[in-house]
Amino acid sequence: MKKIAFIGLGNMGGPMAANLLDKGLDVTVFDLVPEAVQQACEKGAKSASSAIEAVKHADVVVTMLPAATHVKSLYLGEDGIIAHAPDNTLFIDSSTIDAQSARDVGEAVEKSGRKFVDAPVSGGTAGAAAGTLTFIMGGSDQAVEEARPVLDCMGKNIFHAGPLGAGQVAKICNNMLLAVLMTGTSEALQLAIANGLDPKVVSDIMLQSSGCNWTLQKYNPCPDVMENVPSSNDYQGGFMVKLMNKDLSLAMDAATTSNSATPMASLAQSLYRLHQSKGNQNKDFSSIFKMFEQH
Repeated sequence: MKKIAFIGLGNMGGPMAANLLDKGLDVTVFDLVPEAVQQACEKGAKSASSAIEAVKHADVVVTMLPAATHVKSLYLGEDGIIAHAPDNTLFIDSSTIDAQSARDVGEAVEKSGRKFVDAPVSGGTAGAAAGTLTFIMGGSDQAVEEARPVLDCMGKNIFHAGPLGAGQVAKICNNMLLAVLMTGTSEALQLAIANGLDPKVVSDIMLQSSGCNWTLQKYNPCPDVMENVPSSNDYQGGFMVKLMNKDLSLAMDAATTSNSATPMASLAQSLYRLHQSKGNQNKDFSSIFKMFEQH
C-alpha cells in the first residue's frame, strides 16, 4: 500500500484527505491548525509533528495550500520538504497558484530526481466532500500516470493539460469563464425579476434555450430556485468571493504575461472586487446576484 502524506487540511484539503482514508489508504497528515489534524485523525489518519516529518516515509505527497507564497515556502524554503522525502517520491500540489510558481517548484522537485505534478481542482467544497472533483494536471507523462490512481480516490474527472504549469493555466481559464458566466446569469435573472417574471420559470426556459450554462444547470444564483446550493442557504458554503477574486487576479496576470485580451474577465473582476469591498468576501461567489438587485 502506498504511503501518502497530506499537507494542508483546510476547507478543501480536509475532505480530500478524508476521501483517501475512506479508500483505505495509509495517510499521514500535517496542518498548522491542530483541530484540522485532529479531525483527520478521527477518520483514521496518522499525525505528523511537522511537514518534514510527514513526508519522511511518503510514496506520494499531496499539498493543498492557500497561495503561491505558502507552496514555495513549503517546498523551496531553507528547510523545504523536497530533500526530506524518499528518492522516488511523487509530489502533487493541488493548490491554485500562478503557473510560473508551479514551474519553479516542479523544476526544483525534478532537479532532485523526484517527480512533480501541479493538479489544481475544480468542484468546490461540495465536490471535495463527495469525491467528485476535477483535477487538471501539468507535468510529465510518467508523473501524471503515477498520480492518477491517487487522484481517482478524490475526484471524478482527471485531465492532463500539458507540461509543468499547464494545470494552473487551464484552471484559471476555467474559473475566469465561470466568473463571466455567473455575472451574466445573475444579470439576466435580475432583469427578468425586475420585469415581473418568475426566476424559476425563466431559469427553466433558459435551461432549454441558447442561454443554458453550468450556473443554471448546477449552481443557480437566485435564492430558492434550486435546492442544495449556496444561494438557497444565504450564500454560505461553496466557493468564496475572495477566492474567486484570487483566481481572477491570477488570470489577469497570465493575460498580461501573454498579452491576451480579456475584456469580459476584466469587467467580471471589477464587479467581484466591488462586491468583496462591501463585506461579501466570505460569501459564495454566486452572491454576485445581489449586486444586480433593484432596491
